[in-house]
Amino acid sequence: MDILQRTQELCNLFSYDKKVKPEGSKLEIIPFRFTQITGESEIDEIQRALSPTEFCPTTDDHIQENKSFTYTVFTPSGKEKRDNAIILLHGLNERSWEKYLAWAEYLADETGKPVILFPIAFHMNRTPSLWYNPRAILPWVTKRKEEVKNISNSTFANVALSSRLSSNPLRFYISGRESVYNIWQLVHEIKNGQHPLFKEDTSVNLFAYSIGAMLSQVLLLSNPDQLFDDSRLFMFCGGSIFSEMDGNARDIMDKEAFDRLRHYFRHDFLENRTSAGLLKSDFLERAFKAMIRKDVLQDYRESFFQRACNRIRAISLKKDIVMPTNGIIEALGKVSGKILEELDFPFKYSHQIPFPLHSKTDSDSINRAFNSVFYKAAAFL
Repeated sequence: MDILQRTQELCNLFSYDKKVKPEGSKLEIIPFRFTQITGESEIDEIQRALSPTEFCPTTDDHIQENKSFTYTVFTPSGKEKRDNAIILLHGLNERSWEKYLAWAEYLADETGKPVILFPIAFHMNRTPSLWYNPRAILPWVTKRKEEVKNISNSTFANVALSSRLSSNPLRFYISGRESVYNIWQLVHEIKNGQHPLFKEDTSVNLFAYSIGAMLSQVLLLSNPDQLFDDSRLFMFCGGSIFSEMDGNARDIMDKEAFDRLRHYFRHDFLENRTSAGLLKSDFLERAFKAMIRKDVLQDYRESFFQRACNRIRAISLKKDIVMPTNGIIEALGKVSGKILEELDFPFKYSHQIPFPLHSKTDSDSINRAFNSVFYKAAAFL
């Protein structure tokens, strides 16, 4: 498969509004509506305490796009219900599924399992359009640069996330917690036979990229309702302990926002419990805390990965500075040698763009690299 060409073909077809069938494929891409119920009142309570800003005139609990939204599924054609599913989770500060479409198609084709593209809270189509309209957010960019002198890596692409996290870093945890509740609800519906595509007791695995890998690790560690007892997880460019991540990038968040975020969670969140009773400490928070620093809940975290090592695989990239290999080793502990493989590609790539979609000179190498990663992912999942 030529990933560059196929990505463009799938982008031209992709729709949140209607079912589509890619030409020459045995798959269909079907949209489904999701309205959050699990954990809704708890999340609303904490979000009401987060102050609105000039460009976000409502508190987070009133952003309806985040509470009810569409997700899509790449699924083999046919009317019969399936008994296996893969949930694909994306990276931080993403607005488009473009690069993931060929990933999802490959996984669905090779495994024969439906692949669910599920958006993290306040990402993809779960945000107001204002947040990614360059003309609308120009004043927001200008104001950010006025407020933070000599700011580094501030752009149209990251100003919404940067401003919101700088204003209150707790949003990172709350949106992650909300996403856990959402996936918890989705998997519960699937396993109870309430989803039109799936049989009761369907097996659910996870393919997770970047920050989606951290979300998946929290899911497996916390294991709500024992829904993930047997789930497999394949992580690509993700799985690092939080303290070793570097989100300072023009398409993720600016330096001031990331510095504030890292300091807050490495210190304030762990030491002072600054959410101050708005959320009670529980098994979800314990799992999240275990992924912040190597020395926090280390036995709990590493003993889990030791027990689950046959259900987890990870691929890191040598030149990835956002989710470095060493950070993944610190998260997994002694069992990392069994779970983790580091690769390097013979073309210019980055964490955000592991398979460059606009490079024609390296297309053969890019296709080989893509196939090397996703052949392993499909075989494992």
